Amino acid sequence: MLPLGGVSMAALLAGCNSSDDDDDTPGNPNNPTVTFKSASFTSMAAPSLANPELMARTTVGSSMVLTFSDGSTRKIDLGYEPFFMTGDAVPDGKGGTIIAGGYFDNTGAPIMDNSVPAKARAFFSNCPDGMSLLKLAAPKVPGVNGNTVFAVVQFEYQSMDQAGADMYGRLPSPIAVLTLAQDPATGKLSLVKYSNVDTSPVNGLWITCGASLSPWNTHLSSEEYEPDATVARTQAQFQAYSQNLFNDPNKANPYHYGHMPEVTVNPDGTGSIKKHYCMGRISHELVQIMPDQRTALMGDDATNGGLFMFVADRKADLSSGTLYVAKWAQTSGTGPGAGTLTWINLGHATSAEVKELADQLTAPDIMDVRTADPADNTFTKIRFSGRDNWVKLMPGRRQAAAFLETHRYAALVGGTLGFTKMEGTTVNAKDKIAYSAMSRIESSMIDGTVPGMKVQANSAGAVYQLHMKAGQVDTNGQAIDSEWVPVDMAAVPELVGAPITPADALGNTHNADKISNPDNLKFSEKLRTLFVGEDSGGHVNNFLWAYNVDTKVLSRLLSCPVAAESTGLQAVDEINGWTYITSNFQHAADWGGVHAVVRPTLEPLVKANYKDGFGASVGYLTGVKIGA
Repeated sequence: MLPLGGVSMAALLAGCNSSDDDDDTPGNPNNPTVTFKSASFTSMAAPSLANPELMARTTVGSSMVLTFSDGSTRKIDLGYEPFFMTGDAVPDGKGGTIIAGGYFDNTGAPIMDNSVPAKARAFFSNCPDGMSLLKLAAPKVPGVNGNTVFAVVQFEYQSMDQAGADMYGRLPSPIAVLTLAQDPATGKLSLVKYSNVDTSPVNGLWITCGASLSPWNTHLSSEEYEPDATVARTQAQFQAYSQNLFNDPNKANPYHYGHMPEVTVNPDGTGSIKKHYCMGRISHELVQIMPDQRTALMGDDATNGGLFMFVADRKADLSSGTLYVAKWAQTSGTGPGAGTLTWINLGHATSAEVKELADQLTAPDIMDVRTADPADNTFTKIRFSGRDNWVKLMPGRRQAAAFLETHRYAALVGGTLGFTKMEGTTVNAKDKIAYSAMSRIESSMIDGTVPGMKVQANSAGAVYQLHMKAGQVDTNGQAIDSEWVPVDMAAVPELVGAPITPADALGNTHNADKISNPDNLKFSEKLRTLFVGEDSGGHVNNFLWAYNVDTKVLSRLLSCPVAAESTGLQAVDEINGWTYITSNFQHAADWGGVHAVVRPTLEPLVKANYKDGFGASVGYLTGVKIGA
């Protein structure tokens, strides 16, 4: 985030600050007659083996340029400031310490990595992901020297244990509240307290990925790749998850996962959590709540995923509402393609109703699902997670199917379940445009297996824009009670990735000067900028980009450590007069074929920088110097 080197961004945007300076010199932001006009970012060069240390750590070589109404500009060079590295011992606010990113079972006990007996230690994540920065109208927290600010950060998974065995999805995802001290003079944020959120009331969290801040100041988490309830209880991954969470491989219920968790930060720096079971059981990547505080557009990071919308019954309350899935009518199959959108009403429910069904039902109670053709016309053939399924709804189970077997039910009733890895979503409220990242355009989007959808493959992905309108009706002709309904979908031309053949000299298989496998998305209304974080196997280093929606200029802001994913993105226009951009990374040195050229040089550096590859940073962009 941007504590901008002693300059309050909010003051600059307003054209004045709290100073009594009466200087009317053009370009002086204290001059009340001079107002902010626009912001732009210079683009850093991609790091290279000419300086391998820059490839092996988080690197920022960009600047923000502010332009004012008198034609003057101010340039702010950017840097990166971590709150901590996972695995660090950080203050717990009780006079002791706690391991950042540490894992806990349902009783609150640390989960131990005993894979190497001589090196037994508590597990901690190398994959911090979604983060929200916020403030509360609350009393001053003891121990905070300055303003009190909070952050919520979630940890998606741990790549492996110390013996090198795969740990993906085998540990319950932790989530924590950070109490931060904000220096009123510089905007700098410092960690004061780390409080792990007790997730036992919601039966733990499953693979938390992207996140967003709600308009009512809560952290909206995620649970992606929902376990397939038809087979999960027999799968080693889910049994290991259950064992680590409950000390029982058979206790976890797959229908308790794949929902929308919401964390409320308390004034003392702790957090409480609940899950909303009525927003569809899908591969939640993140949810974007529209300015009406009722309409939610949701990423669905899956093969054969859908575009889902939820319209809550009440403002600032996601505990009941109506769930919709989009039906895509293709208008172009060229490149990433384009289409118009209509909406199928999947049903209305309360979270309590669906939770009761989840507690009681198993998969055969809801749907008869076959993976081979039963030669029975009472079954309907659909695509689910890249495979053919034949499904039949059990009598009286329409609501259970809509909210607990959402992917299968949405396909059954005609929704377009053809998107691949639809990840981050965000909104440009002024222009009434939503943005959705399609990390890769492949498989179900290109192979013709989903009726009405067939576009051209692009392994580097694209960002789509969706225009939103009021006055829409669903496919049954019933009014949709929202003014924020997407009606079309097409790629932003400047935000389409570009595969290259052969690879370049560094090993990139996607053009390094264009986006690759977009994932995190956040939009800043004041800066008129869409920020894009990558999760790429085509770039040797993943990048964080800034795209100005007015000038159409794309700028590279930050480079993650080699093979690490850019995560934790949030654009905060103002907290106590300061603007921030949060940025984490995860799984540094997650080597792939694209890294063959650089790995021999960079592997020792990454291991030295990040706890032998087990550590990852949680932090924000800073302003390090004011220039001409």
